[in-house]
Amino acid sequence: MPSSSAAISCQGVTKSYGANLALRGIDLEVPEGEVFGFLGPNGAGKTTLIRCLLNMIRPDGGNLQVLGRCPQMDSVAVRAETGYLPGELNLDTALTVGQILTLFRRMRGGSVSPRKVNVLAERLQLDQSRPIRHLSKGNKQKVGIIQAVMHEPRLLILDEPTSGLDPLMQREVLTLVQEAKARGASVFFSSHLLSETEEVADRAAIVRAGEVVVSGETSALMRNALVRVSVTLERAIAMEVFDHLPNVWVMANRNDRDLALQVRGELDALMRALAGHGVQRFEPVPATLEDVFLSHYLRMAS
Repeated sequence: MPSSSAAISCQGVTKSYGANLALRGIDLEVPEGEVFGFLGPNGAGKTTLIRCLLNMIRPDGGNLQVLGRCPQMDSVAVRAETGYLPGELNLDTALTVGQILTLFRRMRGGSVSPRKVNVLAERLQLDQSRPIRHLSKGNKQKVGIIQAVMHEPRLLILDEPTSGLDPLMQREVLTLVQEAKARGASVFFSSHLLSETEEVADRAAIVRAGEVVVSGETSALMRNALVRVSVTLERAIAMEVFDHLPNVWVMANRNDRDLALQVRGELDALMRALAGHGVQRFEPVPATLEDVFLSHYLRMAS
């Protein structure tokens, strides 16, 4: 059963487009008040799941709950408490930025003050006098971000939120995500940028071909990632030693003294094996979320 405290709960969600099975039994849960990263390359099923969550398309099977409601049965209430940034935002090109934001504000029942919109536009360096038709992709993205966050919803669903933005604006958007969490909101965002997910997400899931291949706390995923280690030994070591070390792989070897290794998980067993050979250099490269992604995604793809 879905958790009553979950902002989003998915159980066995499937969706097909003709012969293409886009979602193959998605199971995940986003606790309230957390930032959740949904990772995968284009075509992995990220946007399809988001559209199912907001009842833009109907899943073929499985169960969904958003803020304790079924989005198919109570979509108006779900959308009222959700801020949504689509991956591709279509705007009326005849309007200015200010006019379109006023329209979005009115659609929220006038609960958002013009001052709040102005503050957000200033933070994102968005000129409200400019016509939509003259905006770059990045500036259109800023419009989408403002309309998603301006009413301070309980849940933010953001599809590739920093797409098209320069590094300074990417930073500002991530700050908005952190501010939403600080006021108690839940955030679910899809991304293929692992660095931003690592920075702001409490939990994450990696999806491949419509299936979740791994999920959990971001810190735990990183602890279990492949770590690269460069080693220089005073005395040569027999390569057979590594045959008896689980989750240790020799990637390069020069004279049985200069080694490049990959290790999954803890390094204790490796350090004990090397101890009798005069370790002159032992340099692990800290795992990143990119290491997690590659170790799981590429392994599943092979």
